[in-house]
Amino acid sequence: MSDLLNNIDARTKLAGTNKLEILMFSLGKDARNKREETFGINVFKVREVMRIPEITRAPDMPASVEGMVSLRGVLVPVIDLAKYIGIETDCKPEIMIVTEYNGQTQGFLVKAVDNILRLDWSAMRVPPAMLLAEMGGLVTAVTELKDGRLVMMMDVEKVLSETTRYDDETVFQTVQPLGRERMVFFVDDSSVARKQIARTLDAMQVKYASAINGRQAWEELVKMADNADAANIPLKKTLHVILTDVEMPEMDGYMLTRKIKADKRFSGIPVLMHSSLSSTSNQQLGKAVGVDEYVAKFEPQKLAQKLAQLLV
Repeated sequence: MSDLLNNIDARTKLAGTNKLEILMFSLGKDARNKREETFGINVFKVREVMRIPEITRAPDMPASVEGMVSLRGVLVPVIDLAKYIGIETDCKPEIMIVTEYNGQTQGFLVKAVDNILRLDWSAMRVPPAMLLAEMGGLVTAVTELKDGRLVMMMDVEKVLSETTRYDDETVFQTVQPLGRERMVFFVDDSSVARKQIARTLDAMQVKYASAINGRQAWEELVKMADNADAANIPLKKTLHVILTDVEMPEMDGYMLTRKIKADKRFSGIPVLMHSSLSSTSNQQLGKAVGVDEYVAKFEPQKLAQKLAQLLV
């Protein structure tokens, strides 16, 4: 099954072209609505796909966490995604997707994996409000296949946040106020990530505006630049840092950065990439499109430190 994930170098070259590859999977037919939905996860976040190994049960864990498995001597938490989402199914999971992002490794139990879908981020749409409500904010983007099926991009960062309990109020207590008036524009499709960024900026006492995907961010940034032109004020006087995620529907962070760096009106405004894809290769890709700095997600202290360096 790991053959699905071969040729990583070729996939890495997709970055900066507004394209992505997602591994599709299913969780079984839901007894409540008789549907079997198709979900997806960015291939960059998948380390391997395997049959489910022996799971060691552990006490005091969230209900959807089945326990731990040992992978090459490392204990990895295992999450039953059907239980986590609340799907009522008689189908037992057969496959474990081993994921790696935000510096964390975890196993996701699923019924089956499909194939890898290559597409343009512009084909990934913001989920309609009804779907967002139904899925509890767990879906960040959707796309329709030629056979009419919807593929829903799962917010695995939200899964990690809620099953590992690392989103703790104490992580913000050491963030210090900046001590000067500054403005940050940030964009992220994950509601969990947006909340953490906002809490970090609030602790820093920094003003901010935000968007939920790259295309919306670009539209808002262009408006800011137009307003600055109309007032005959350099935009860098009123906007001091642009913070962007990588994975976003309609336009990803690499493409957004390229557009920002190609527009002279944004000259002097640093772009800080904030992503769960925090490997060295991803950081190099960010640098290649003009990103000034790179910081991993869900580390408020490090985010605050990097912002403080840029918000001079």
